Amino acid sequence: MFRVLVAVDGSKSSDRAVAQLLKKLPWYREKVDIHLLNVQSAVPGNASHVVSTERLEAYHREQGEAALASARAILDGASVDYATHIGVGDPASVIARHASEKAVDQIVMGARGLGGVAGMLMGSVTTKVLGLTEIPVLLIR
Repeated sequence: MFRVLVAVDGSKSSDRAVAQLLKKLPWYREKVDIHLLNVQSAVPGNASHVVSTERLEAYHREQGEAALASARAILDGASVDYATHIGVGDPASVIARHASEKAVDQIVMGARGLGGVAGMLMGSVTTKVLGLTEIPVLLIR
């Protein structure tokens, strides 16, 4: 089985990546095991002194599920099986670590132009993931 991690953030760019992956499924020689991953930014500094760990986890889960909703709808509409995951922390680091831990064969990401030299052709998270992993990354524009 070929394992693919799709990093999604609820944006049109990540939805395009999911839709394009669906179109490319026949290209793969073996069955594709799709894992959707959304990464929530950690709450800064001393928030844990004011908000309980349980409330923070519930907040991240709620926000993560909302960000995964459109990608899930695309895959559900095509009757494709998948697993979902929600991580917390620096997006690029969490994506690279999760891909390694799950022993994925490929990472799929939407590329979107942001400001600056590194972000001219692809987003800064994408640029960082490329630097953090040796796993092949398929960028969908």
